[in-house]
Amino acid sequence: MSLSPNVDAVAAGEFSETGVVPLPSSVYWRCTLGLKAELSAISSQTKLLFVPGVKGASEAAADLAEKLARDGGPKLTPAEAPEGKTHADIDEILFVSAEGLKKEGYRLHAAAGVTMEAGDPAGHFYAVQTLLQLLNPTGEKGALKPLRAGLHITDEPRFAWRGMMLDCCRHFFTVDEVKEVIDMMASLKLNVFHWHLTEDQAWRIEIKKYPELTEKGAWREGVGFGLPTTSTTHYRASDGQYGGFYTQDDVRDVIAYAAARHITVVPEIEMPGHATAALTVYPKLGCTGGPYEMMQKGGVFKEVYCAGNDETIAFLKDVLDEVSELFPSQFIHVGGDECPKDRWTSCSKCQGRIKAEGLKDEHELQSWVMRTMEKHLSAKGKRLLGWDEILEGGLPPGATVMSWRGMKGGIAAADSGHDVVMSPTTHCYFDYYQSEDKDREPKAIGGFLPLEKVYELDPVTTAIAENKRHHVLGAQANLWTEYIPNAGQMQYMIAPRIAALAEVVWTPQEKRDWPDFRMRLAAQLKRFEARGFNYRKPE
Repeated sequence: MSLSPNVDAVAAGEFSETGVVPLPSSVYWRCTLGLKAELSAISSQTKLLFVPGVKGASEAAADLAEKLARDGGPKLTPAEAPEGKTHADIDEILFVSAEGLKKEGYRLHAAAGVTMEAGDPAGHFYAVQTLLQLLNPTGEKGALKPLRAGLHITDEPRFAWRGMMLDCCRHFFTVDEVKEVIDMMASLKLNVFHWHLTEDQAWRIEIKKYPELTEKGAWREGVGFGLPTTSTTHYRASDGQYGGFYTQDDVRDVIAYAAARHITVVPEIEMPGHATAALTVYPKLGCTGGPYEMMQKGGVFKEVYCAGNDETIAFLKDVLDEVSELFPSQFIHVGGDECPKDRWTSCSKCQGRIKAEGLKDEHELQSWVMRTMEKHLSAKGKRLLGWDEILEGGLPPGATVMSWRGMKGGIAAADSGHDVVMSPTTHCYFDYYQSEDKDREPKAIGGFLPLEKVYELDPVTTAIAENKRHHVLGAQANLWTEYIPNAGQMQYMIAPRIAALAEVVWTPQEKRDWPDFRMRLAAQLKRFEARGFNYRKPE
């Protein structure tokens, strides 16, 4: 594209060559007479400046300095800008405040120098992520390139919830492996890490009041799921045990690490189903009293928490108390999915609860459990989040729905005035195969979810009433790990599909374009490689 002097133009075709993912909201080049075509913004002479008192500016400058040094660039020392400075001069990068930007938004201007504007710390952080992609599209060490002068970016996210869920119960991942996922998310401007911590196969989070949950419930006989012991480093040949757990200090470490990258960690504590690990340790919490056995395979199991037992309800509240204290997140995910009612039907305590509370059936009993937990969390300033099964029997008044069985549940929840996160299996389940030629792929749970299908998702459907669409908070990818026993395979299932999801939740719907994304993805794949993050090469 050839531009005349002093002409503004959207330059999507040229911008594709930069490899920036996700695509910013607005990009143009403003060519000015006398301005060089290229701007060598980064050198040993470059001044890295921030306006004092601007929230997040000094931290963003420090982050940029660290990443530039990592990428083989000059070692720059952030410094306070002179009083009254609003724009970068030659050989300067300047972080300043800005008005008129939405939360997490930023502006980037490349002229004589580079000016980064934002209204909050997250905006400054995301400006840095974009600048790093512009300066080093491939992420390779020593591959910094000059910016093109006249580049102007104004950017903000389409959705507030830009999420990734990792199941650490079916298979365990270390704190360092979790942090690698968080780093990848941050570079793509994702901001919610949903941490699945309890299941039928393991309980992964330390609860001080119930220490045996992790002393016993974090371990099982063998790797399970028909996988060989050689597939994971967490199998102990000495006693045949497999597993691991996160101490509360581990949890604090992950939360702090994520927060420094503007990612909120949302914990999931499953109830009333998917409870076998807890029941194996404390059998009195179930309807039959056990004995129960830790699951070695995936599926939906009829052993669930006894909803009629006051001691069980007290246990769940105790767990949520410690979880609420640990996690700053406004949301606490309580599962609520795939809870068979077989045991409740024949349990005298559960039937007694149904009668005492004036409930119609076992579906309303599950709703009673959710309402009880929602009230308990609300008193602590938290919001209950659950899978779309929590719609059955009636939603608790303040509940937020994560719609996974398609988008139907999310549509119903939004239309009834509840907030929604869209996460349909059709577009967001990264445990599905990435090719129809399954013999060429690692074993997966089934299904087929290619990269292009992820990119096709629009979380806001016209089936939702127009005046209710603001209830769609965003979307989230989910990785269930039944057949994913190690970090390399976990990363392979995430990337590059997570790059497509990142653009879905960040970029305006009308700006998204599949061929253009594929062009920019080429650089993103090299960035995955440079960071040592395993990925599947698109076909």
